[in-house]
Amino acid sequence: MDALIIKAVGGLYTVESPDGAIQQCPARGIFRMQGISPCAGDRVRVEDGCIAEIYPRKNAIIRPPLANLDRLFFVLSVTDPAPNLQILDKFLAVCVYKEIAPALVFTKVDLADPAPYADRYRNTGFPVYIVDYDDRASVSAVYDALAGKISAFTGNSGVGKSTLLNAIDGGLQIRTGETSRKLGRGRHTTRETVLYTLQNGGRVADTPGFSTFVTEAYAQIAPQELPDCFPEMAAVPGQCRYADCRHLKEPGCVIREAVRSGAIAKSRYESYTVMMQEAAAK
Repeated sequence: MDALIIKAVGGLYTVESPDGAIQQCPARGIFRMQGISPCAGDRVRVEDGCIAEIYPRKNAIIRPPLANLDRLFFVLSVTDPAPNLQILDKFLAVCVYKEIAPALVFTKVDLADPAPYADRYRNTGFPVYIVDYDDRASVSAVYDALAGKISAFTGNSGVGKSTLLNAIDGGLQIRTGETSRKLGRGRHTTRETVLYTLQNGGRVADTPGFSTFVTEAYAQIAPQELPDCFPEMAAVPGQCRYADCRHLKEPGCVIREAVRSGAIAKSRYESYTVMMQEAAAK
């Protein structure tokens, strides 16, 4: 039968068939010999109680191991801990490169104003959600965006990923933890990657902390491809003077003019320049 892996722990995989039947099974040893590891989100063929085939993936991330993601929600607390925008921008670029639709979700808005952060991303084309647990509609907006998709929540420990998922669907009962005052970050309460099924047909994974979100794609983004990973740059009208402009110091650059006019957030451009310099060095 064909099935979807919804949980992977220690070489044992929980799979769900299209009719909703769930079973646990191992994978054939051939995958280990080929250096392939099945993971949550993989669509597979189960034969004689074993995973016999992994169907082609449209994308994958290495850590946490997930495949075939439609959307990746970056959960960011406005404070305690405050977001690191340069790291966020790198991961957003990787999402675009890997054809995973990113979205930003700001939490802890009762403690600080989210506008200084959220406004920087309004013209990127990425959906921006501001979650106020006293406003049920703000939670419902995130829930609606999960419908019928395979998604994951990621972000620093302590930003409230599990709390948000529990608010979206109280039946999940995901364990949460308090933020460590000494370290300024949360204790890791999510220790395995599981795809939870929501009532609207969506599937969502609560992943370990933001610092473990790693993909091989970042090292693969070439300098000429990087501008396409910043959607607001593609939206700027006009053309640079030089066809191969990297938008750093070249004269007649429409991107740098857009930064000066405020059409592109300065922090986003600064993240782009860091990534461009790193890509050129590679």
